[in-house]
This record gives sequence, C-alpha cells and structure tokens, in this order.
Amino acid sequence: MTDVVSKLWGFCHTLRHDGIDYGDYIEQITYLLFLKMADERGVDVPEKCDWAYLKTLSGTNLTDEYPRMLRDLGRQSGILGDIFAGAQSRFTNPVNLRKLITLIDETEWTSLEVDVKAEAFEGLLEKAASEGKKGAGQYFTPRLLIQSMMRCIKPDPRTKADFKIGDPACGTGGFLVAAYEWLKEDLKASGQALDRDTDRRIKRSTYYGQELVPRPRRLALMNLYLHNVQPEIALGDSIYEVYSGPKFDVVITNPPFGNRGANQAPEREDFTVTTSNKQLNFIQHILTILKPGGRAAVVVPDNVLFADQAGEVFKILMQDCDLHTVLRLPRGTFTPYTPGTKTYVIYFTKGKPTKQVWLYDGRANVPGITKKDRPLTEAHFKDFEKCYGDDPNGLSPRTETDRFRCFGIDEIKKREYKLDGFKWIKDESLDDADDLGEPEEIITEAVTQLSAAIDELNQVLKLLEKPQKVEA
Repeated sequence: MTDVVSKLWGFCHTLRHDGIDYGDYIEQITYLLFLKMADERGVDVPEKCDWAYLKTLSGTNLTDEYPRMLRDLGRQSGILGDIFAGAQSRFTNPVNLRKLITLIDETEWTSLEVDVKAEAFEGLLEKAASEGKKGAGQYFTPRLLIQSMMRCIKPDPRTKADFKIGDPACGTGGFLVAAYEWLKEDLKASGQALDRDTDRRIKRSTYYGQELVPRPRRLALMNLYLHNVQPEIALGDSIYEVYSGPKFDVVITNPPFGNRGANQAPEREDFTVTTSNKQLNFIQHILTILKPGGRAAVVVPDNVLFADQAGEVFKILMQDCDLHTVLRLPRGTFTPYTPGTKTYVIYFTKGKPTKQVWLYDGRANVPGITKKDRPLTEAHFKDFEKCYGDDPNGLSPRTETDRFRCFGIDEIKKREYKLDGFKWIKDESLDDADDLGEPEEIITEAVTQLSAAIDELNQVLKLLEKPQKVEA
C-alpha cells in the first residue's frame, strides 16, 4: 500500500507543473482507477469508453478522446453516471496523462485485498488534506477519531432488515467507509459470515450520504466503491433544502466548521429554532432525519455548546433525545487539517428526554496534539471508550472518574443548556506558556471566538432593527 501511495503521490508533484493541484489530481485518479478496476472485473462499460481503449491512445488523440470518454460516461445510468457526472479532464500535456495511465496499469488492483486498495486511495486523500492546506482538509476527519466513534455507536445493519446509516455532510465518505469497516471487523472478531441476501442488502441499501460540493461527493462514491459498497449519496444542501429522503437508524457526521455561507437562517418548518449558525442547524437537521430510537454521534466545534441560541437548540435536543454522552476532545485533534479548532463529540438517542448527561474531559492537562512530536493515537480514546461502555445508546452501567462526570438535567437547566460551562478539572496546561500552541492555532481559535461574537452581535442588531410598538 505504501509503495502504491508513494508512486501515485510522487507523480502528483510532476503534474503540478501542468497546472493540476492536489484536489484535481485525486479527482483524475478517481476516474482512471474506476476504469482500470472495471476492466479487471469485467464490468460493462460503453464501447470506446473503457480502459482497454484508453491504453491504445497517445499524443493528441489521447487528449482529444479522454475528455470525450468522460462526457459519454457521465451520461450513463447508475454508478457510472454518478461518478463521471460533470467530469472534466485537467490534463493539457498528453505525456503526463500517458504516464499516469501506465502507472495505474502496472498494478492489478482487484488482486489486492479490498482494504489495501481502499487504504491506498484514502492515503492519497489524507496527503491531499495535509499538504493541500485549505483544500481537502475541510472534508477530512482523523481516522482514529472516526474509528473510536464507531466502536461507541456500533452502526450494525444486521439488527433489522431496513437498517439505514446516514451522513448529511459526508465529504469524501470517511464516516460511511468506517461504518462498513466496523461491521467487517465485528464479523471477523465473532467468526460470523453474512448470508448472500443480507450481504447484498447491506452493500446496496444501507449507506447514505449528502454532500454540497460535486468533487468530494464523487470521491465518496469512489471511496465506497473500492470497498464494494454501492451507496446513495445526494448532491445538495442539507440545511437550506427541505429534506425528503429516508430516515436513519444511525447518523454519524462531522458537519463543516465555520460560518461561511451561513449568514441566512434556513426557512424550514421542521427547525424549531431560527438561527444562521450552521452547526446548530445541522443538529436540528439530524433531529429530523433520525428515526425514533435512532442514535447519532456528531463532531461539533466548542462554540456550538456556548454560542448564541445554543441553549435553545440543546433544550429541544434534550426534550426529544437522550443526550447521554459528551466527549471533550484534546486540543489539536484535527492537526494538521485545522489544528486550532477545538471540538466535542456528542452522542444521543432519539425518542426519550434527557435525564442526565455524562461528560468526559479528554482535554484538560492533556498535551496538545501535534503532527510529529505528539500525534493522535488510539490511547487518546481508550479510557473514554471504557467509560462509555458496550451499549451504543449509552445505557451501560457507569461510574464517575476524575475525567468522567454525570450532570443531572436540573443542573443543565440552571446553565441554560449550555454544556461548555461544565469544567471541573483545573487545566494547568493553560498556565504553561510552552503549551499555548503554534501561532496558527492561537489565531484560528481567536477567529473562531470572534466569529461566534459577531454572530451574536448580528442577532442583537436584528432585534434592534425590528419596529418597536408604541404604546398609547
């Protein structure tokens, strides 16, 4: 896997001289890998749109025919049309395209274990996220965090015939892939095997996503295809469009951070609280798309727990759902993608009100995560997972520890449902100048705090602009 990733990524640096950036490169590999694997598997591809035909081309014939192939494939039905919809070639130099075709052709992809070739693909996504800076990073969540969330939430489609798993902000599909990988690991550990009908049902009608941007959606389709899963991934805005899709037994997601494009409150009757805060609206959206009894695990930035109207949204959440567990993540968890962002993971089950919330503080007095010296590891989540317990709905017997505390609903009401205020460990690292973080992290955190303050000031301004009633 490392050799494959190194070869493909090494060639990316050559292509940058041809005007092809990291994101473009991953996208072009998506098209070519699909055609190569379709050829190996004997998948029916339209004439003169297949890998065998592509390999015969060179020179100007190649740069003329390749864009035509992409257009024709985009007109097909099913996964072919989904992956190639709107596809365009970024190659201007036929020599570079020919080299990449030869490089991909050297590997018999279907002879590799599916995990290996999928990890090779995800390895490229991760490199694009870390080296592309502000490119793919917005769509990437650390795999170790995702895997920990899966071990807690247990997205098990074997439990009933219409079990559905959704991610309303799926990016390149990392959460959906991890949900399927969790199932395979659980089958392996138990020594079980799926019967043919169940296997077919799980792969074809279990995994759903929605993504606003065409490129990551395309990458998500390819990412899951490499795992032999055929997902349904809609292209559209989860927040501003009225939802008409299926309801889910499990929702696992990391909605996009920041407030870009979130200056207007969505006009949706199913949203009880009117707000322009993107993350708070995602929480309301998840309440809509969860089935009764369905459970969710959601990554949220710190400001979601204290921002203006956070209390209103969390009050509704706790009335409709059991918000049983909240994990405060270490500083720098999203290094190197967005190193200064501070985050939580909230776990809840729809259908009964919250009586108490268990909070785990994984940040206080924990050295910040860095890319090289202090990378994120499984050890950062081990104690939390033990405290969480085996029950995915947070119903396992629990005991308070130094880091794991239980707060009753009356205490939460006194704080107006703003959970960020529950901090019982003195964070001595905040007094240590050496552990303040890199300048980029400090600036990012300051911008986050300022954005939250601006959002609150805008709400005040709107109130002041409303015409006041004059009493006689």
